[in-house]
Amino acid sequence: MEAEEIIALLPYQSPFLFVDGITTISEHYITGHYTFKKDQFFYKGHFKNNPITPGVIITECMAQIGLVCLGVYLIKDELGNEQKPQIALTSHQMDFYLPVLPGQKVVVHSEKEVFRFNKLKCKVKMLNEKEELVARGIISGMLKV
Repeated sequence: MEAEEIIALLPYQSPFLFVDGITTISEHYITGHYTFKKDQFFYKGHFKNNPITPGVIITECMAQIGLVCLGVYLIKDELGNEQKPQIALTSHQMDFYLPVLPGQKVVVHSEKEVFRFNKLKCKVKMLNEKEELVARGIISGMLKV
């Protein structure tokens, strides 16, 4: 399964799709990237005259790349033509270290810890373009075909 096919199967669309591309993927890990556009809706009020990406959006980006894209890859043999999987985030624990500013590109690395009974648990981290740690944590979710 190619990166473009995985992204096409995601249950998201603009303005809530936070995956630009996938650079590496296997049954054990995934690396993908996203650039936060300067005109995205959440910058208008977070924070006045000093916009930064909300932590919940950073977490969502990490979940979309690190959990959902990897999960789609793991269940690819169960998916029919153009059948989109159903996904539910079940838990996350996240630590934030640096802000993500409008226009910044980030890279998400995710490593599978457990995939059993369609529940996926991953260790994720986000780096900025300087390869500085932005955030890291554990994300879990359920995938259903």
